Amino acid sequence: MGRDAGDCDRIDVIQLDVEHDDDREHDDRRRAHTDAGLVMAQLWWYVARASGIVAWAMLTASVLWGLMLSTKVRPPRVRPAWTLDLHRFLGGVATIFTGLHIASIFLDSYVHFGPADLLVPLASSWKPAAVALGVLAMYLLVAVEATSLAKRRLPHRIWRRVHVLSMPLFALATLHFVTAGTDAHGMLVLSGVLGVTLLVVAMIAIRVRQAVATADAPRRIPAREVVAASRG
Repeated sequence: MGRDAGDCDRIDVIQLDVEHDDDREHDDRRRAHTDAGLVMAQLWWYVARASGIVAWAMLTASVLWGLMLSTKVRPPRVRPAWTLDLHRFLGGVATIFTGLHIASIFLDSYVHFGPADLLVPLASSWKPAAVALGVLAMYLLVAVEATSLAKRRLPHRIWRRVHVLSMPLFALATLHFVTAGTDAHGMLVLSGVLGVTLLVVAMIAIRVRQAVATADAPRRIPAREVVAASRG
């Protein structure tokens, strides 16, 4: 009988050890699942931040190259065709990274953005004004890129009017980057944004001055005609 009792005790101990091992394995799986969820949440958050920065940088470069093309203020030995190709390429890359930025924000579980938050201005409960700037910039980017791809099929006047929206697009994207971006609060980043913005403003001023001079050119009477009229 003593042996039977000892065997039962051993069996109970073994069963307890097995149950303890099962509980430990279950806890390890749950902890691993939780850690994987945290890693994925952080991953999408970092992807959203990085893609947003790259999208803004590519958009800024595209706007600058477009202004260099229209003002003809470009480095020497740089062909206009190459400048145009680079301008289009940068705009396309900006569009791709903007899409990645939006998709990663939707997949991120920290703020919980829904479709309405990403598509409707002021629908987001997290920094509604800053997010609304990004939503509006997204729509302008889509309009500019879509008309650029369909340039050959559109009247030049329509394409030109839509393409002018690149200027407010840059302004909205920059304000969105500064107000919503968590990486835009450093002095180095803010200094870079300010410097680039001043450069864009200077290029726009040059373009406006050229446009005004071109518009006034037909109205001006050549000096020879003025002298001939005074002699007659």
